[in-house]
Amino acid sequence: MPSSFDDRLISRRQALQWGLLMFPSLAGCGYMIGGQYPKEFRTIYVPTFTTETFRRGFETQLTEAVHKQIEARTPFQIVGGNSADTVLTGHIRRIDKRPTNQNRFDDPRELEISLAVDVHWVNNRTGEPIFQRQLGAPAALNQLVGDASFAPEAGQSLATATQQAVDDLGRRIVGMMEGTW
Repeated sequence: MPSSFDDRLISRRQALQWGLLMFPSLAGCGYMIGGQYPKEFRTIYVPTFTTETFRRGFETQLTEAVHKQIEARTPFQIVGGNSADTVLTGHIRRIDKRPTNQNRFDDPRELEISLAVDVHWVNNRTGEPIFQRQLGAPAALNQLVGDASFAPEAGQSLATATQQAVDDLGRRIVGMMEGTW
């Protein structure tokens, strides 16, 4: 006599037991809860990013965004100068503001701002780079670029787009600190 559909169903309890049995076997599969940051470092110094552009203020905004991301996502404590285990420096290479959409009179309807940044993370004890990466745009494949669009006609501003681009770059920079060694 064939078994009924109800007989073939696994009870919730059996499914939970099966899951608990399988969980330890997944522990060695490369999955990890939490960030994979170097355990030998506890402190980091992040000086104000530098820039070679004529636009000022972006370097302090980006530094603040990186500080916030480090405090929120990493086990590192931000300290001053020589007492830090590591030093994270950044240099803004380029800031571009360009129209992406224009009206028939060539007035910009939508614009895009992008920042290209070089980032270096160094072991302060040995002077050796933990990572030395520039994140990038097609023209400069070694630079990190953060973009944001804004439409002045819709009430959006350069300030909010800049903050979006800077926050995105801060997340990406701190994301690179995870599992890079």
